[in-house]
Order: sequence, then C-alpha cells, then structure tokens
Amino acid sequence: MCQPDKHDSKGPWRVGTTARRAVTGAERFAMVSSPDRKARAGMDDAISSLGNGLISAIAGSKINLHAILQSIVVLEQRSFHRAASIIGTDQSVVSRRVRKLEDELGVSLFERHRAGVRPTAAGKEFIFKAKAALCDLDYAVKSARSAGSGSTGFLRVGFLCSLASGFLRKLLIEFGQGHSAVTVDVAYGGSRDHICQIRDRSMDIAFFTGVPELPDCDVELLWHERVYCALPEEHRLSSLNAVQWPDLQAESFIVSRDEPGPEIHEYLIRRLATLGFHPRVRRLSVCRESLFHLVSMGFGVTLTSESAVATPFHGVRFKPVDGDGDLLPTVGVWLPGNDNPALRRFVGLARAMKNAQTSGRNPN
Repeated sequence: MCQPDKHDSKGPWRVGTTARRAVTGAERFAMVSSPDRKARAGMDDAISSLGNGLISAIAGSKINLHAILQSIVVLEQRSFHRAASIIGTDQSVVSRRVRKLEDELGVSLFERHRAGVRPTAAGKEFIFKAKAALCDLDYAVKSARSAGSGSTGFLRVGFLCSLASGFLRKLLIEFGQGHSAVTVDVAYGGSRDHICQIRDRSMDIAFFTGVPELPDCDVELLWHERVYCALPEEHRLSSLNAVQWPDLQAESFIVSRDEPGPEIHEYLIRRLATLGFHPRVRRLSVCRESLFHLVSMGFGVTLTSESAVATPFHGVRFKPVDGDGDLLPTVGVWLPGNDNPALRRFVGLARAMKNAQTSGRNPN
C-alpha cells in the first residue's frame, strides 16, 4: 500500500502516557495538609468530589476523606501514636476520626491492643480499595493540571505536504522534543477534509498550500516552498541547474487524481497560460510515491514542492522551476475557539520558528 511519504516513521511525537506510582498514606496526608494554597485548594476540591461521589456511593453516606487518609497512615504505621506524630496532630484526634469512620461504615477497621493496632479483614480490603481510589484521584488531578498547562495532552495535526524535510518536519520534531508528554496524531489528507475536521473539532490544526478565505478559522501564513519539476534522469533538461517555464511547454505532465494532484493541475494551467500554452496533463489514480516512479519510467514529468525532494527516487531528477512568483505559500488553519493548551503551544512554536527563519536566527 502506498504511503504519502517514504521517510522515517519513528519520531519523538508518538509518546505514551505518564506513569503512575503508589503514594503512601503519609505522603497523601501531607498533600492535603500542604501550606501551598493552590495545591491544597485543588486537592480540597478533589476531596469534596470524591467524598460526595465515589465514597458516598460505596458507603451510602457522606464520608470525611481526612478520616480515610488518617486510617491509611494508621495501617502503614500499625500505631495511632506514630500515625498522629506523622500527621502532626494529637493521638486522640486520629483515634476519634477513625472510630467515627468505622461507625459510618458499620464495620471495625482495626483491632486495638497495647502494642498497637492491626487491620481486620474488612479493614484491609477497605483501605486497599481506598488507596487505589486515592491514587487514581491524585493522578486525575495532576493530569488535569498538566493538560491545562499544555505539558500533557493530545494534539491532532493534518497535512498534505511532504515530511521528508522542511518547516513542518522541523516543527513536529521540536514540539515532540519539548513536549514529550503530549501525544501528537498526524493525518495525511486533502484540505477540504481537514477543514471539515477542524470545524467539527476532530482535528486541531492543518497545513496546506495557498491562502484560503475561511472567515470562521484562524489562517496564518507560516512558510514558503519552491516549486520543483520531477524529470526522468535521462531527460534533456535533467542536466540543468534549474528549468524555466518555456522549457516545459512541450512536456506531458502527470498528476494524481487525489490531492494535491488537482491543485498541481490548476497551477500548471495558470502558469503556462501566461505564456500562451495549454499543458497536456494526465490524471492518474496513484499516490505521490508511485507518481515519481512513473516519472522515472518515462510516463511524463510532474511538479512537487521543495520539502518532497529530500527523498531520493531511483531514476528521477528534481530541478527547481526558476520563475517569478514560483513560491508556494503554506498556511496553518485552526479554530479560534479551540482552547486545547497543546494547540496554543504548538502554534506559539510555529510562530517562533517563522520569526526565527525570517530573522535568520535559531528559535531556541
């Protein structure tokens, strides 16, 4: 099956999820008791949510989550005294809270004796499940905060140009290296499909040539690419450093039926019409890779963008078209109302790269 570009399929933008680790009851209680107002406020919200939701559903009443946290510390320390010392309160306070929790649950969690405490069978099961729920809660809170800052999340990118070289390749690599916890999903396809996907929010951003009028979208010109002509290596023009449009007036062109074939066809007609010629163009149901192989086999010549010429094809020579205005503008398109933090960071990096390219400096 043909692929849009025969280039390395691996890359830093396909990354997995952040790993979770078990957190001790002492650490958990320290988070709740943290002097960091922002962290404590976020955890208090989480505690309220869990207390009103998950625990209420299990116990049939509203449970004090602090009591659950303290019971976890008691289990780990096997002592109310040591647990109180770690928590930073009196032993009597911890004992009363745990006793109240037992009354709410209707079951004893601990067997108390002079040497300390040990969990009952019901206590072991309850605290094991409570710790698992708290671990999930902690992970959800941290994930939400990370996603809000753009440090984790998911970004969906559409493209039609080649990824063999050029601006978009560099942009994806740099973003992947700087945001390793963001999973980037890339999709090759035509501009019409991608615009529809952007509008229904199944895609965050897409890149394609031209400057379309899309009043409901943000459209930003990011880079230009030169136009190249793909020729058989034995072609009479293959020895030239560059070709002129008059050199191509007698040539037979081949393009793909799928995008960007129709766009190339239109471009050929527009450029050669200025010279008074109408090009001979055959439209074939093949992908970009097969089109270049057909060029090497003598089926005709074709046009492509600068980013595609980094991938060598046996029997094909790529020559720049040396004409006035033969630079293809490439834009990024996204919805202004899309509040995906990863998208904001991605667009910010693209703008920094564009500015650096214009001024001739490194964006980093």
